[in-house]
Amino acid sequence: MRTIKMEIEYDGTGFSGWQRQSGALTTVQGAIEAALGRITQEKIGIIGAGRTDKGVHARGQVASFTTGSPMPLGRLIHSCNSLLPDTIRITAMRQAPESFHARFSATSRGYRYFLLERPSAIDSRFAGCSYGKPDVAAMNRLAAMLPGTRDFAAFSKEDSDQQSTICTVTEARWCRSGRYHVFRIKANRFLRSMVRFLVAGMIEAGMGRLEEEEFVGMLESCRRLPNLKPADAAGLFLWKVGYD
Repeated sequence: MRTIKMEIEYDGTGFSGWQRQSGALTTVQGAIEAALGRITQEKIGIIGAGRTDKGVHARGQVASFTTGSPMPLGRLIHSCNSLLPDTIRITAMRQAPESFHARFSATSRGYRYFLLERPSAIDSRFAGCSYGKPDVAAMNRLAAMLPGTRDFAAFSKEDSDQQSTICTVTEARWCRSGRYHVFRIKANRFLRSMVRFLVAGMIEAGMGRLEEEEFVGMLESCRRLPNLKPADAAGLFLWKVGYD
């Protein structure tokens, strides 16, 4: 048996998230497993480094699986991509040590959120919108409070698989890239919808609809304000997964 590590990018718009689900829902994991199973004639189960929500994209998702197939990896990646929809691409495959686990071997995950100030008929597929010019300095003051090890329970959805709400953030900042405001965040782990709730809070503060003290209060109390909804999934990308 070989352990294979693969890198994947996908447009999450038409998928019900990464994780395989029962029923007829189309997921990224399910599509890749079906393609690999058809090629290898094995029951393939892949493990992703991160479980993105419905509508969230990935530039650098990593997944692993085991197979008894001796097929050369160049041929396997070509065959898999020929069966997958155009919105999913396997960008690399390599053999990994038997102990490699895409999720548990990862030491960091990096996400980026792309924000437009006004709606776009073209770019809104891959960006959220603030519907106005936000105070980016205020957003960056809040972003600067995020690095460190803390409880992010106020900025997550309940998850039955979630044993802890403590995360260690190592980078969090807003920058400008062309017409986009881009939020970059890196941490050892993320809670369900954590980045989208953090982005929503910072956008609300940047637009003057949320006091900065209210955002800080959520961080310190671990209780989310009831009117805070997660930012649009379209703007979020799983950008990179790190392995030491």
